[in-house]
Amino acid sequence: MAHSARIWNYWLGGKDNYTIDREIGDQFSAIFPEIADIARSSRGFLARAVRYLAGEAGIRQFLDIGTGLPSVDNTHEVAQRVAPDARVVYVDNDPLVLAHARALLVGTPEGSTEYIDSDLRDPDRILKAASRTLDLSRPVGLVLMNILGHVTDLAQARAVVGHLMGALPRGSYLAVADGTNVVKGPEFEAAIAVWNREGSTPYTLRSPDEIALFFDGLALVEPGVVSCPRWRPDPVLPGAEHEVDEFCGLARKP
Repeated sequence: MAHSARIWNYWLGGKDNYTIDREIGDQFSAIFPEIADIARSSRGFLARAVRYLAGEAGIRQFLDIGTGLPSVDNTHEVAQRVAPDARVVYVDNDPLVLAHARALLVGTPEGSTEYIDSDLRDPDRILKAASRTLDLSRPVGLVLMNILGHVTDLAQARAVVGHLMGALPRGSYLAVADGTNVVKGPEFEAAIAVWNREGSTPYTLRSPDEIALFFDGLALVEPGVVSCPRWRPDPVLPGAEHEVDEFCGLARKP
């Protein structure tokens, strides 16, 4: 069966995928060609957000849930380029993802890079395992990239985020990005129907207002919840601020 992490890897130009993943990926992109742009835009937001956290915000601990297969500018690479002593814990429930991560995602000697086999829907298990590497009494950057859409019930997804952030101290941050249905909604919805029929884990597109609900009680970093290319775009890449159906945000726990 096709798997979301491997299909995403295919869209990013990676090689860690199988024929079935490429077939579903091609079916999806035939309906919605913008998916490759979304994948790149999402990755760009991740890099900029982590760079902000490790730099301006001074965060030295990161919990990245729903890691996906290794690609360019993984969380620990971005964080440890800025702060070599940064500690990063990756979480995924796909044995293939974890095997590749352990083999390829090696951090700096000064910092730490660890891996947890767990599911987003089990936040207590994640927090307990993460506490072996991270000091949860100190601020943490919680990274949830393209994973909350797999929790198809919005109330449940919000409860999981609330549980995780509730266990982290003041000064922690939440970074979220997920697919939306406001730029080219009908085409994306049609492609998602293919995904949900053929893939291993269903995915739900949400409106930007629904994504903003994940930040309730937190202080959003400017420019708020926006399409990924519009979140603090790189000034050396003018003209790259077009909108795609992937919205994101970063917020601090006051």
